[in-house]
Amino acid sequence: MAIMTAELTFAAPRRAKPPRHLADLSPAQRGELLQEMGEPAYRARQLSGHYFGHLRTDPDAMTDVPKDRRDRLAADLLPPLLQPVQHLDCDGGTTRKTVWRLFDGATVESVLMRYPDRVTLCVSSQAGCGMNCPFCATGQAGLTRNMSAAEIVDQVVAGARMLRDGEIAGGPGRVSNVVFMGMGEPLANYRAVLGAVRRLTDPAPDGLGLSQRSVTVSTVGLVPAMDRLTDEGLAVTLAVSLHAPDDELRDTLVPVNTRWKVAEVLDAAWRHTRRTRRRVSIEYAMIRDVNDQAWRADLLGTLLKGHLVHVNLIPLNPTPGSKWTASRRRDEAEFVRRLESHGVPVTVRDTRGREIDGACGQLATVST
Repeated sequence: MAIMTAELTFAAPRRAKPPRHLADLSPAQRGELLQEMGEPAYRARQLSGHYFGHLRTDPDAMTDVPKDRRDRLAADLLPPLLQPVQHLDCDGGTTRKTVWRLFDGATVESVLMRYPDRVTLCVSSQAGCGMNCPFCATGQAGLTRNMSAAEIVDQVVAGARMLRDGEIAGGPGRVSNVVFMGMGEPLANYRAVLGAVRRLTDPAPDGLGLSQRSVTVSTVGLVPAMDRLTDEGLAVTLAVSLHAPDDELRDTLVPVNTRWKVAEVLDAAWRHTRRTRRRVSIEYAMIRDVNDQAWRADLLGTLLKGHLVHVNLIPLNPTPGSKWTASRRRDEAEFVRRLESHGVPVTVRDTRGREIDGACGQLATVST
């Protein structure tokens, strides 16, 4: 494991919201704003090309913009949003967790994972999380605030720079997949997350040009927001953090279940598959002697069979002070066998980043 730590020099006072950034705005809104600033509308595409296409914010490099306007435009539309506090690398340098300090001192984390055939970036959408799931370090930390669309997007742009500049083992590369599975409940910050998804998938130079199919948005089951996302008609993958097939246990593991029960959450998931024709991912943390019994596997299989779905079983990752641990291998294998007997596709997730507290449920940031 390699660790790189930056000096903590960023100490902006707390403000109501982050500074306005080009990535907070749609292409049309950028053009309108530039015209209000006395600039031609096409200047918006020039600035977008620098940020999304060339991954740069240095005004001196913007040679297609009049020299006497570069500093002002960069300050107004490309302000710094994230300061790296710490990089932690593992898996031979192919996994990197970065702790970021935001404008108001809040800290969040993102995790870049390089595989032979793809590069996945796991991004945060909130500083902390208000869902209070007891097995998740982020949930236990509580919610500090929502992130802006640009703060979310800037994590991906920063990861893209790291890859371009050869900072990640394996040589220069590109981000191919983005998963909203970092800190926070994405659908509790709906407007910013939707804006970030659109910026990530808008064609260049207006956005990063990722395929919608390469973006995954997770949720613990906020049913109205799930339906709202479905109505957007986006081809993103919906991931539902279920963790229990029965309401009695899920009320404890995922407290929002006391508001929207398992049946309601799954019904919203099936509405999403019918509208988008996209497979829903069911996330299920395997917790020893808590939710890994064979009968729960059978119940889960009964609920999911016949639907366009895939189950990701996640060996519980250790978190400080947790009373729970990962399932035994034999119980995990039996859980897989039972789901498959119902015709439900299932995968046991790779525990990438566990040793740097960068795996599922471990993101909680460092104390500063």
